[in-house]
Amino acid sequence: MKLKLERVYTKPADLSGYRILVDRLWPPRGISKVNAALDWWAKEIAPSKELREWFHHDPQLFDEFKKRYLAELAANSFTAEFVAQVNKQLQIQDVILLYGAKNQVDNQAVVLKEYLEKVQ
Repeated sequence: MKLKLERVYTKPADLSGYRILVDRLWPPRGISKVNAALDWWAKEIAPSKELREWFHHDPQLFDEFKKRYLAELAANSFTAEFVAQVNKQLQIQDVILLYGAKNQVDNQAVVLKEYLEKVQ
């Protein structure tokens, strides 16, 4: 099975996968929990409020953001549980990491996907 990324604002491309929102804040602009078709909102795995505000989705800060977020994942007591749940789901279906950022290249879901692929 595959680990995928998808922007939460797009119409769900794959409802057969296990859909995890990996943002700390609920996406604005009228996305309901029903329309997002979530299986899990794993806000505990998202970057801290401080890191998110520092980064502010500035592509020039992405390399440093990635380093800091990986350090947060290493220190996060929830990370092991999250990795275990993702690996469990990957045994039976695709897992789709959902995010709200407009930038589809420089965001925390990209970092999290790379992290998960390394620890599998």
